[in-house]
Amino acid sequence: MASRVNITTKAGEVVQSLKQQYGSLVFHQSGGCCDGSAPMCFEEGELFLNETDVLLGHIEECPFYMSQDQFEYWKHTHLTIDVVEGRGASFSLEIPLGLRFIVKSCMLTPEELKQLN
Repeated sequence: MASRVNITTKAGEVVQSLKQQYGSLVFHQSGGCCDGSAPMCFEEGELFLNETDVLLGHIEECPFYMSQDQFEYWKHTHLTIDVVEGRGASFSLEIPLGLRFIVKSCMLTPEELKQLN
C-alpha cells in the first residue's frame, strides 16, 4: 500500500523519546522562512491547524500535515522523515537535543498515485 510519508528507525526512536517527555505530538511540514522546508514537531494542541492543512498520514502514531498550498507542489512525492545531528532554526521539539528532523523525498510512481487518489 502506498503512503505519502514514513519515518526512519532512528527518527522514530527520537519521536518515541519526545512522546515520553511531551505526550501526544503532531508534525507539520514547514514551508518555511527560518528553517527552510523542514518537518516540525510540536506538542498536540500547540499548532493551529485549519481547513487549509492536508493530513499526509501518520508517523509513529503522530499526524503529519502540510499546508494545501505546499501540498500542490509536493503531491507527487513520498516523504521520508529522518534525523541528523545539528541545530535547526525552528521551534521543533527535537532542537534542544542537538538534533533536527529532515525530509527526504522521492517521486511517487503512477501506480502509487492511483492508490493514494
